[in-house]
Amino acid sequence: MQSVDLTHHFLIAMPAMVDAYFSKTLTYICEHNERGALGVVLNRKIDLDFKALFEQINIPLEVAELAGMPVHYGGPVQMDRGFVLHQPEGHWQSSLTVADGIALTTSKDILEAVGRGEGPDKLFVTLGYAGWDAGQLEHELGQNAWLTVPATPQLIFDEPTETRLAAAMNLLGVDFASLADEAGHA
Repeated sequence: MQSVDLTHHFLIAMPAMVDAYFSKTLTYICEHNERGALGVVLNRKIDLDFKALFEQINIPLEVAELAGMPVHYGGPVQMDRGFVLHQPEGHWQSSLTVADGIALTTSKDILEAVGRGEGPDKLFVTLGYAGWDAGQLEHELGQNAWLTVPATPQLIFDEPTETRLAAAMNLLGVDFASLADEAGHA
């Protein structure tokens, strides 16, 4: 398969996806190059909110309105580690610039700033991430496991978790319910 860069794109799991980690998921690709790909699942909350997370990592959460904000399942890799997708980028100890002022940060300093009310304007927090080895994502695309569409910051940061998958499908002009469970071949 020809080389493609899906950085700052959404991956929409096709209905035939049986992998429990990715069935019915919307994943945002933060980095895609010849070494592989890294992304975070956007539409799966876990049973943890900011209040509980900040207590677990021993960071004061001084902004009361953030206490109930959900933490999400980002993917099956390093599920004990936090990943903060945010806008604007800012200057943090360990960040990966994605696109359009969006960055993915893994250092604790961003959460300390959030706890003080000094963090980025928009953020999305996950435990874990989705990763693909070199050529693996391209192979899965060739197997019709995913649909792709350019990402929008509004869908990441403003759309409710429950409607993100449908909203991404709308970007393609497709209703998820109309997709077949099996790929056809001519």
